[in-house]
Amino acid sequence: MSFTLATWNINSVRLREPLVLKLLAEQGPDVLCLQECKSPVDKIPLEGFAELGYTHMVARGQKGYNGVAILSRLPIEEVSSQQFGGLDHARHIAGRLENGVTIHNFYVPAGGDKPNREINEKFGQKLDYLTDMRDWFSKEPPEKAILVGDLNIAPRADDVWDHKKMLKVVSHTPIEVDHLAQVQEAGNWVDVTRQDIPEGLLYSWWSYRAKDWDAADKGRRLDHIWATSDISASAHSSRVLRDARGWEKPSDHAPVFATFDL
Repeated sequence: MSFTLATWNINSVRLREPLVLKLLAEQGPDVLCLQECKSPVDKIPLEGFAELGYTHMVARGQKGYNGVAILSRLPIEEVSSQQFGGLDHARHIAGRLENGVTIHNFYVPAGGDKPNREINEKFGQKLDYLTDMRDWFSKEPPEKAILVGDLNIAPRADDVWDHKKMLKVVSHTPIEVDHLAQVQEAGNWVDVTRQDIPEGLLYSWWSYRAKDWDAADKGRRLDHIWATSDISASAHSSRVLRDARGWEKPSDHAPVFATFDL
């Protein structure tokens, strides 16, 4: 069985329903994982997705904030939804495909502006969330699993537009990178995107603040696709759909894709 998966922080699934429909119609991933849906589950606009063949969904939602959903052309059943970091937020959903692959969809807290938990509660919440992720995967080591989502950390020097300038900016600080590495190690996760694209600058997010995001190109790779080591070799064809950042009224994130032959 071969299937293509995409992950995308959509920044409001109701506001940007036309963009989701455009992606599904033009790119046709078998599974689309969305973050920051900003919608209760019963308000997610499913009719148009279903008309394109995406008749299956598992999701967690809340009004106006956070929210994660997995849309699928393939049958999928919910297997888990976790709360981490002491936050009552809709930031995780996991579903299992009929081939036994579990897909974890995460929206890790952004962490605010200051990389200091003593003066910025949100940064502490982010670190605690990652610590709880690590501990959960240590306790229940995943097998035959894929982890995707907006992890809000660009770990490598070539995952940001300027490594030195970004070292004190939330999303690329050494402590965040270390916490993310511990999550990765705990679950025996392989960074599929960098397995396929091992070298070079690679981004999935560009700020709304830039007058011309494309020309400035001050991006960060915040969106990730990982797989457990038992299936990571089956992954290929990774890519970032950069063009989507330039669509009308876009999300500030671009979708990330990978194909798995299982």
